[in-house]
Amino acid sequence: MKRTTLSLLSAVLLLASACSTNDDSATTTTTTTDSEVAGGNAGDNYMNGATTGDSATTTMPADASAAGSAAATGTAPADQNANSSGSTMPHSTDPEFMKSAAHSDQNEIQLSKLVLSKGATGMAKDHANMMIKDHTKSTTDLMAIAKKKGVTLPTDMDAEHKAIAERMGKLTGQELERQFLTQMVTDHQKTLNTLKAHQQMTKDADLQGFIGKVTPVVSSHLDMSKKHASM
Repeated sequence: MKRTTLSLLSAVLLLASACSTNDDSATTTTTTTDSEVAGGNAGDNYMNGATTGDSATTTMPADASAAGSAAATGTAPADQNANSSGSTMPHSTDPEFMKSAAHSDQNEIQLSKLVLSKGATGMAKDHANMMIKDHTKSTTDLMAIAKKKGVTLPTDMDAEHKAIAERMGKLTGQELERQFLTQMVTDHQKTLNTLKAHQQMTKDADLQGFIGKVTPVVSSHLDMSKKHASM
């Protein structure tokens, strides 16, 4: 009887041990399967560009996003649309153009008076006298239009040319004359570009007439300045 009881107890213990082993094995199998599934999902998300959790989040830089947007719409970034040579482009309004033109006249008149006061001779002297005569006439014509439009024009050089005049005032003789003629080339090229550009923009009949009148004069001044500056 005892032997039979022991045999049954041994059988129960063996069965319990077998069940425990099977449970551990099943648990291990399940854990492995979960890992494989997780790995498979991560691979799929990467290939598809999906984001999973913070570590997988991809953020495009703002400038790259803007560039992509610009490429998609066919427009240039704002800094590429910006104009770097405002002096050669049409001004946004007619009053701005008139004030700029008045400054241009004063730049040439006063620089010319400067070189004459310092004893310019020959070609430079003749050139300066012509600048004073023609740009004074231009100023008179422009003032009549400005008065009609209620625009007050400047009566002095712009800040850039005041600085140029200060530097030129320290020069004498041929060095001064050469600097003066070179500056006349630069100034008249900018003025000519501005006149042509604004003529395409403005709808004002008076300004259209003014631009049409002074453009040939400025063009002639430019050609003469180039010729004299190269001698």
